[in-house]
Amino acid sequence: MRRQNSLALLLALSLPGFVVSVRSDAAAQPAAALPAIRVHADGHFLETADGRPFFWLADTAWELIHRTTRDECDFYLRTRARQGFTVIQAVALAEFDGLNQPTPEGLRPFADNDPGRPNEAYFDRVVAIVDEAARQGLYVALLPTWGDKLTAPWGAGPRVFRLDNLPAARAYGKYLSTRLRTRTNVLWMLGGDRPPALAGFDEHGYPRDDARAAGFAGDYDWRPIWREIAAGIADGSARPPLILYHPQGGPHGTSFTLQQEAWLSVNAVQSGHGGGHDQPVWEFVGHDYALSPTRPVIDLEPNYEDHPYNPWPRWDPSTGYFRDHDVRKQVYRSVFAGACGATYGHHAVWGFVGARNEVINHADRDWISALHRPAADEMIYLRLLMESRPFFSRIPDPGLVVDAPAGGGLHACATRDRDGRFAFVYIPLNDETVTVDLSRLHSGEIAAWWYDPRTGFASPAGRMAAAGTAKFTTPSFGPDWVLVLDSAAEKFPAPGAPANGVRP
Repeated sequence: MRRQNSLALLLALSLPGFVVSVRSDAAAQPAAALPAIRVHADGHFLETADGRPFFWLADTAWELIHRTTRDECDFYLRTRARQGFTVIQAVALAEFDGLNQPTPEGLRPFADNDPGRPNEAYFDRVVAIVDEAARQGLYVALLPTWGDKLTAPWGAGPRVFRLDNLPAARAYGKYLSTRLRTRTNVLWMLGGDRPPALAGFDEHGYPRDDARAAGFAGDYDWRPIWREIAAGIADGSARPPLILYHPQGGPHGTSFTLQQEAWLSVNAVQSGHGGGHDQPVWEFVGHDYALSPTRPVIDLEPNYEDHPYNPWPRWDPSTGYFRDHDVRKQVYRSVFAGACGATYGHHAVWGFVGARNEVINHADRDWISALHRPAADEMIYLRLLMESRPFFSRIPDPGLVVDAPAGGGLHACATRDRDGRFAFVYIPLNDETVTVDLSRLHSGEIAAWWYDPRTGFASPAGRMAAAGTAKFTTPSFGPDWVLVLDSAAEKFPAPGAPANGVRP
């Protein structure tokens, strides 16, 4: 019976238009087409093909394709959609021996690990997951492969894409994008926690020392392989593809090695988990925001909720875990520094830790119970805040705050409308006083609010003239708050509330 069920599943997966569903006894419904996403003309934002603002609010579900059953996958997607996420980051060729370790349905991506011999049933599942995401109103930022499939033994590998078989990389990119050609909710993400080249990094230290230990020269360059994968994606796409790159952790994001690459649509950093609390993501993002050519920028992997504090090479349990406040500090400050959105991640969710999948790096719970951890439920309030004010005219403005603690856990970060119609200041601590230069805002009267990033509730905080400076002290509970300053003449709704009751 088990063998018959497996055969039936494989046959079903091979049928055109098959879509995963928890309702195994119901006919699959076609996925609704979502508008494609592109870079806004300003160069710093994303928008839909019909010109509406698109706020990137992603979750790292790296092992979604490799480690979940049909029912688990659908449950995960429905949950994240209800929480207001817009993008799911997932990998086709997964990190943890994703070529040899089969999915729960027994599927592997290639015959004999040959990328020129794809298993159609495996990639039918990839398409089905993309379709289910579309039904939930979600986009999928799909990594064709995790970085270790280029850089192994720096990871499990095996290293199936190399400098000596570049046509295989392009052919695989084209195969995958052709399979997804009609799916408008697919965004592309190359990389996978690996640098695209080693030149320019410090002579000793990560990543050069790790590369040498794995047998790579200190100036090894994988960019020719990534260029071929990107070219293959473009070959098979029905429209110009939106392509990001997920880099290694630390201050050197994609602009360090890929700024002049024509295929790259969005710059990215990974503030990560290994550098401790309060990595200066506002500096990482601010650096890329100012570059030419202009691209949107985003932190594709800040510290995960419930991730152990810097567990490499050995974790000291007394240092604890990153919790919801750590997550909020990083995502708000990255967006206010100029990012086009934010990525959230949970340490048990990205690897789908549970009874079937092993604990990775001291995860302290299973993935299902982790779905509703505090920061996961709170990310929607960041999105709602950004969508409640004019979207494409927002700029970072560090000069708005003229007297406040700088750096680390107390660092405040400010953004405002180009014409001064509104401003947001993220302040990480309660009972903290900041001085704001009100002259940078629209002339006339200002309406102030305290916006709670844990609940999305906004409380009026007084009115004042848009002149000189003013001191504001965060409420005594919290810990963190957003100060919202509106031009009263604009008659904006409460922060986080939709204008005219309609969401963009």
